[in-house]
Amino acid sequence: MQMRSILLLIIVLAIAALAALNWELLTASSMVSVGLMTFEAPLGLLMLGLTTLLGVFFAAYVLSLQGSVLMETRRHTKEMQAQRELADKAEASRFTELRSFLEAQHVQAQAALLARLDRLESHLMARAEESDNTTAAYMGQLEQQLRGRSGGSIV
Repeated sequence: MQMRSILLLIIVLAIAALAALNWELLTASSMVSVGLMTFEAPLGLLMLGLTTLLGVFFAAYVLSLQGSVLMETRRHTKEMQAQRELADKAEASRFTELRSFLEAQHVQAQAALLARLDRLESHLMARAEESDNTTAAYMGQLEQQLRGRSGGSIV
């Protein structure tokens, strides 16, 4: 139990013990004034009854307050759960958007790389063909020079 509950229980037990030990005094009749009129009644029982009534109202107030707090907490919990689900959905959509963006970037980079490879390949083929032509031209020149020196016969 919490300290407040223990203290409240001790006070209630003290009131009950005082009422039990002093029951004759509580039930003794006396003149009681309520402002406009006066009547004879046991003042101790009136005070004990009012204290009990106050305790009942206090307990009802505490229970209603606790109930409203529990309902409010429950409502807040539901709202927080809804907000959490909304945030999770937003985060999932951001991840999906990021994935599609990265895939588009990948496709674009792959297309650019393939285009560059095609250009390099065509350039390399042109250079190889140019090199072949140059080599053939050198070979033709060498053959001509050899024909010119040997009189036109090549073995």
